[in-house]
Amino acid sequence: MAAFADQELLHDFLTEAGEMLEGLDVKLVELEGRPDDRNLLNEIFRGFHTIKGGGGFLEATALVELCHRAENLLDHLRNGSLTLTAEMLDVILAATGEVKQMFSQMEGQRMPEPSNPELLEQIEAALEGRPAKLAPAVVSPSDTPAKPSAVATAEPESQWWASLLRSLTETDCAPAQHEPPTPAAGMLPGAAAPSQVRGTAGTKPAAGHAQRNTPPAKETTLRIDVSRFDHILNLSGEIGLTKNRLTCLRTEIVRKHRGDNSLKVLDSVVNQLDMLVSDLQSAVMKARMQPVGRVFQKYVRLARDLARQLGKEVELVLEGEDTEIDKNMIEELNDPMVHLVRNAVDHGVQTIEERRALGKPDRAVVRLSARQAGDSIVIEITDDGRGMQPDVLRRKAVEKGVISADEAGTLDDRQALELIFRPGFSTKDQISDLSGRGVGMDVVMTNIHKLNGRIELNSEPGKGTRVTILLPLTLAILPVLIAEVADQPYAMPLSIVREIITIEEGAVQRVSGKPAINVRGEVLPVLELRALLGKTAGGEGSGTIGVVATSGGQTFILAVDRLYGQDDVVIKPLAGFKPKGVAGATVSSEGVLVLVLEMRELMGEQRR
Repeated sequence: MAAFADQELLHDFLTEAGEMLEGLDVKLVELEGRPDDRNLLNEIFRGFHTIKGGGGFLEATALVELCHRAENLLDHLRNGSLTLTAEMLDVILAATGEVKQMFSQMEGQRMPEPSNPELLEQIEAALEGRPAKLAPAVVSPSDTPAKPSAVATAEPESQWWASLLRSLTETDCAPAQHEPPTPAAGMLPGAAAPSQVRGTAGTKPAAGHAQRNTPPAKETTLRIDVSRFDHILNLSGEIGLTKNRLTCLRTEIVRKHRGDNSLKVLDSVVNQLDMLVSDLQSAVMKARMQPVGRVFQKYVRLARDLARQLGKEVELVLEGEDTEIDKNMIEELNDPMVHLVRNAVDHGVQTIEERRALGKPDRAVVRLSARQAGDSIVIEITDDGRGMQPDVLRRKAVEKGVISADEAGTLDDRQALELIFRPGFSTKDQISDLSGRGVGMDVVMTNIHKLNGRIELNSEPGKGTRVTILLPLTLAILPVLIAEVADQPYAMPLSIVREIITIEEGAVQRVSGKPAINVRGEVLPVLELRALLGKTAGGEGSGTIGVVATSGGQTFILAVDRLYGQDDVVIKPLAGFKPKGVAGATVSSEGVLVLVLEMRELMGEQRR
């Protein structure tokens, strides 16, 4: 039997309070730089107070007690009887981490267990002015309990529970509150059924006639199940494919029967359909978009805790938080972003002593930014640290057995920098809890390519490093280039295509026994798509068109027989059957089945 009788109430609490808790982490790190900011202190205090009130309504005693004790500590900071220290902030952040664990237990239909006694003791020590001895624990954003997976939040404040939470925050006016850890007034279990609360939450008692005729605010947002959105998206994609076929047929008919007035009408109708379908798909895409700041804010605490653990001073600066990206893509970005932020703080940034010796400020700056450029989202992570030296990377790669000494000698500086994405590569000689196993950046590369994105790396020794991630606006509709090999059309993501060339007779040379072509001074290997797909050699005219592409950190020329051109497709998975190097399938405007290639997987053998 579930520990919570009202599942809808629990669901809404975990969603809203979870987002509030993430915001508290960001505000707490800001507070470290502005310990005298009373408004910020009040916001943090209200956050704990609100979560405590909701926990009391759900009879989560352990959660209520922990939030109450954190409130007391924050209250002493607000009234000036205590001064914030880094150690005290470690304790408060540890409390937010404990609250997250309690949320995880509640998500699993269990009442939260009592807090760690050591944490409660450290809170009491801080209250009494004794030095806290709690070491900063590096909390990964991936440790945050997952919110209910079947819900896409268009705007969290739209729900009745959010109104309930807001009403709680408005009750907190007294500068010193030391109430016992009991549920908030007016929220005792059984005081009102959920349906009754929904009708009255967020409203205040009328004062005379001032508010009596004030109409209630209209709801302007909606919470929709993700599966319903996916169904709408799937339908819009199918309509788009049908529209493409109809457009193709229209073109052929008009070409054969010029001058027919009915065909002019058909042409006009199809054009209108084309516009409407484009608008529909655009509207669905926008409905799925969410600000990337919801991901970025999670890493403020991660950077702070990691820097404290390493004895460094690091400020994580966020830019472009309003840039919107597909909701599903936001969730997939979490792991690679964790690795990149950790890598910047652990590997990129020097210690305070090293920075002083170089004439740099004690506090390093790691900048995390996002912007939209055309049909791509650009995410950049830069640091003002030590940078990377290509020669050192080559030597480490040989020592680790990642590449041979001969191969290392053939790499230019850009290719040497990209060695950090190879499995098993690390510049650390000793394995620690944070790094040294050579898996982090490989995970980044793998996950970004799953999102049909690419990574660019720039670094200057002594100055810092910039990692640039380029992602499509959405995963649902993929721009592709359609090519033909052995009378079968294949599609490849347009994001990997750099240019198209003609493979002229005599242009192919042998470099280390392998075919290559010199493209404006750049010698690029030539790969036959036919061979990668395991097909037999073609006849005359096969492999005469070259697609210059970049995948897996390697630039190459893909030889194909024919090009159909560019198209926007909806990828369908192949249920129960997945050939190597194939991401899925789609239907061309001519109604032909087209396999969509996964170039990184298809080229796996080539890179070994």
